[in-house]
Parts: sequence; structure tokens; C-alpha cells
Amino acid sequence: MNDIRLYAIGEVARRTGLSVSAIRFYSDEGIVVPADVTAAGHRLYDVHAIARLEFVSTLRELDAGLDDIRRLLEGRVTLSDLATAHLSRLDDQARRIRSRKAVLRTIARQHTEAEQVILMHKLVGMSDDERDRLFDDFWNEISEGLEVSPEFLGLMRNGRLVLPDEPATEQLEAWIELANLLQDADFRREVKEALRETFSSPAAAMMTSAEMVGVFERGGAILVRAQEAQRSGAPADSPLGREIAGLYAAHMGEITEIPDSPEYRAKLAVDVLGIEQMYLESFEEAATSTDPYTRYQSLVAIIDETAKEATEFMPFAWLSAALKAAASPCKP
Repeated sequence: MNDIRLYAIGEVARRTGLSVSAIRFYSDEGIVVPADVTAAGHRLYDVHAIARLEFVSTLRELDAGLDDIRRLLEGRVTLSDLATAHLSRLDDQARRIRSRKAVLRTIARQHTEAEQVILMHKLVGMSDDERDRLFDDFWNEISEGLEVSPEFLGLMRNGRLVLPDEPATEQLEAWIELANLLQDADFRREVKEALRETFSSPAAAMMTSAEMVGVFERGGAILVRAQEAQRSGAPADSPLGREIAGLYAAHMGEITEIPDSPEYRAKLAVDVLGIEQMYLESFEEAATSTDPYTRYQSLVAIIDETAKEATEFMPFAWLSAALKAAASPCKP
């Protein structure tokens, strides 16, 4: 294209793909002014104006506003600043779209009354503080009179429930269902009765004591170490595997009051595989359970992504092999 030549607006439209009316609009708005105007009032554009029009057209296709484009062309903001600000707006729009899709999917799956639509729309727009208050009210009610230690109650509640800044549709749908349940008086009553029945026996009182919570946490930490060792590629019969097997045997010996021995480690190797089977069965039962508290736990696990973490938490076979190796004499 000749740097000196001037082009009529029709030729500029052909070269840029813009309509004549769009080119005139950008001229009238002072975004891209013509290089010259003929005596008859026809606008003429040079190659620099054509390049500017193509740039403006690209920014418009990226949904940049005219005021932002004008500020950019006048040098009041940089292209990076414009992109960062626009990306932030697009992120906000994407979050709103995900929220709307979650509400619409929920409506499509069930017979939803107009009042419920309004409620669901409010639920997906809740702030973290509003969610905290909803959970506080729920737990204060269902735990009233429950004879468990504060430590065990904290374990059950599992800290704050935070909806991610960019939740997946599945998480939003789970949150809509959960938030509705948390505000349902019948659901609260059912959960409270189920927990009271579960933890009313002397044996349950012992299992929910602060001491037992500490035992559970120490055992969980050993299983996490086994998972990390497995993921790192450490063989089960390596020194690390034997160390972890020793920690597990000592931990279980403290609970069962059975002294450590090769025979005890061999037994634990079998028992660990039984734990794995129960662990897998618990997922299947949770998927079909009608128990209100189980449903609560399932929804929370979806929202905070512990459901995905739980399905990937499988250190049992590795630990079983490590216990078998630790039950045998070390190879020279």
C-alpha cells in the first residue's frame, strides 16, 4: 500500500472489512479522522488511518468500549492497562454467566416456583460473610445438645466453606442445593435427630473425645505421608517405605495396645487393604444414601473439592506393601 496515496472511503471499507457507516462513525467520534476531505466533502484516508481503523476494529471485536479506545489512542492508558482492565470485566461477566447457567440448569431439572427462582438467584450471589452466617446458624442449631467434644465438632464442620472465585458449574449447582437445604427447617431437624441418634451411645462418646480426634489426625497424617511417598515414586520396600510402615505400626499399636512385631505388621498389611475396601464402599453408599447428613457432606465435598481429593487419595495398597516389606528382614 502506498504511504502517500489517499484512499476514498469505499476503498477503505473494502480493505478493512468495515462498513462505510462504521468508518464515518469513527470519524465523527474523533477516533480515526480522515487524512483529508475533498471540496465535495468526501473523506480520504492514508495508510496510517487505515491501520488505525483495523486496530480499532480489532479492539471493538474484543468488546473494548469507545471511551477506553479513545484514551488508549490519546496515550492516556497503555495497551497492557486496557487489556488488564477489560480482562477483569470479562472475568466478572464469566462468573455471572456461570451463576446464571447453574440457576437455569437447576430450574430445568425440577418444577420450580417463581419464588424459588428469586431465592436461587440470591443464593449464587451471596458474599463469603453471608455464607458464614448461614453456616453458623445451621451448625449452632444442629449441634445444640450434641454430646461430642468441641474438637470433634470442629472436625465435622471442617472449617469455613468458601465458594471459589471461579467455581465450576457443578460447584454452583451443589451450592444452590446446599444453601436451600441449610435454610430448610425440616432438613435441619432431620440432621439434628440423625446426629443425636448416632452420637448418643457411650461408645460414640468415647470415639468423639478430644483424645480420639488427636488419634484420627495422627493416623491421617501418616496416610498422607504414604500418599506423598507413593506419588514421588518411592518404592514401598525402600527405607522411606519402611520408615512410614514403622510409624503406622506404632500408631496402630498405641490404639490396639498390641506390641510391634513382624507378625503384627503382616496383619496390618492385610487390614489396610480392608480399610481401602471400606473407603471405596463409602463413596458408593454416599452416592445413593438418603441420609440427610450424608447428603450434606456430599454437597460440601463437591463445593470445596474434597470429593475429588478423596477419590484420588489411595495410599492403602502402597502402605500394605510397605508393611509387608517392613515385616520381613532387610535385604543385605
